[in-house]
Amino acid sequence: MTAAPLDPGSLPIEERLAAAGLPPLPRLAWLELDLDALVANLSTLRGAAGGVAAYPVVKGNAYGHGAWPIARALLAAGAAGVCVATLDEAAALREAGIEGPIRVLYPVPPALVAAAAAHRLTLVAGDRDGLAATLHAYADLRARGTTIPPIELEIEVETGLGRGGVAPDEVVALARAIEAAPGVRLVGLWTHLQASEDEERTGAQLERFERATTALRDAGVTVPPRHVAASGGVLTGVPGFDAIRPGLSTYGIWPDELAGHASAGVASVVLRPVMSIHARPVRVADLLAGHGIAYGPSFTTARASRIATLPLGYGDGFARANANRAEALVRGQRVPLVGNVMMDGVSADVTDVPGEPVTTADEFVLMGSQGGERITVEDLAQLRTTNTWEVVTQMSARMPRVYHAAAGAVALSTLVERRG
Repeated sequence: MTAAPLDPGSLPIEERLAAAGLPPLPRLAWLELDLDALVANLSTLRGAAGGVAAYPVVKGNAYGHGAWPIARALLAAGAAGVCVATLDEAAALREAGIEGPIRVLYPVPPALVAAAAAHRLTLVAGDRDGLAATLHAYADLRARGTTIPPIELEIEVETGLGRGGVAPDEVVALARAIEAAPGVRLVGLWTHLQASEDEERTGAQLERFERATTALRDAGVTVPPRHVAASGGVLTGVPGFDAIRPGLSTYGIWPDELAGHASAGVASVVLRPVMSIHARPVRVADLLAGHGIAYGPSFTTARASRIATLPLGYGDGFARANANRAEALVRGQRVPLVGNVMMDGVSADVTDVPGEPVTTADEFVLMGSQGGERITVEDLAQLRTTNTWEVVTQMSARMPRVYHAAAGAVALSTLVERRG
């Protein structure tokens, strides 16, 4: 269940930023990120998993939400650490001042083990050869007298996803190799579910994971902390083991495959969307009937029309597939987006908005709530025949991001500034 997002405030964005001591936006299209919703979602997910530690996933620029402010807020709210997919994502967080534990979920090239150690990252061992190369690179650095911190490794177990990890019967060999390597510690054992809503498939994966755990115990290897459940697992009641790795659900979005899932536990969980998309027009013009809109016009006015140009487009992650399909909200009313979506702009037909004519002072919402109306990420995903992950993750870095809590702006991230 997804709760309606909170309205970040009725004041113009310029006034809210100025009141928070933040600089003005470089453009009149931006994302609003509700940190109160983020923190509430983290608490909800931990509660659903029995209160175990949480390592939320902030890969893909925190699913388009902006990695450093999101990671900072999650750690401040009690997350035990965060997860990313790649070494450079982790390095960027360190350079932004994020000090908490960071797990890298995909293997790191062995040649970069020194950089990974310097950034104090937890790495993954996902195959025998890759681990051997990593341990060799680390041992070689130590042998040459290089000052290098210890490294932490987790073993990923292949239980059925078909993407990464070692078979359960290989786990003991990898664990022993890690134990035998000076300066290297085994700190985790994990797997990833293929379809958490499929009880039979998930049960088989959990049985394979338990087989790997049993093999370690039987071999006299101390079993490290274990984690299995990502968003789908948490929401369908998969055991939390020692930690969870929520991704999409952290941002208040339900995994698409759980729509209509019958679990009572799922029905009781309420998440709040974190992201909304906003814009103010750079032009509002009255056009005659027969006027084409945008490049290669796929829409031509059939009557005298008032058209607002909103300064965002596919260069910002608002896809061309939304052309002549999507809507926006202005003054709490739905209006159609017309013509092709351009790299930097999209047009809204505001002819039928009641009252005084819409002007450049009006704020539009392309995803989120305004008045009693709401456009959800699921709505945009269905228009594009894609999933919700793609909709939010495609929001580009050039879209300014305004972070707010308790209805006040607290941080701003743009291509050239990071404040708050």
